[in-house]
Amino acid sequence: MNTKAEQSKGTSSADIGKLVLAVLVLAAGIVGYTYLGNIGAASPLRLVTILVAVVIALAIAAFTAPGRRARHFLAESQFEMRKVVWPTRDETIKTTGVIIVVVIVLSLLLGAIDFLLKWVVLDHLLKLGS
Repeated sequence: MNTKAEQSKGTSSADIGKLVLAVLVLAAGIVGYTYLGNIGAASPLRLVTILVAVVIALAIAAFTAPGRRARHFLAESQFEMRKVVWPTRDETIKTTGVIIVVVIVLSLLLGAIDFLLKWVVLDHLLKLGS
């Protein structure tokens, strides 16, 4: 039996209100960024305006059901990333070298086939008809 409780898939009206508020805060940040650009404000102030709006909007959205699911997904992804065995530098360099050699060999082979087909078609078959 599953030990995790089933979560409802629906979004409550409170969550919808929070998401609308997050979108409005983000829109206000964009409007503020544009307004400050029109009046000639310094660009660091404009950047701070948009960054603050994005942070506040994400903070509001994080306390909704979709936000909690996203946080849970990110936490599980981070846990799974700890299980990954990454190749060493030496393995990476050797694998990259093999791939480069294979690409060069295949490109030479395809070039030779292309040259051979061109030679047969253009130099021999088409001259027979003329």
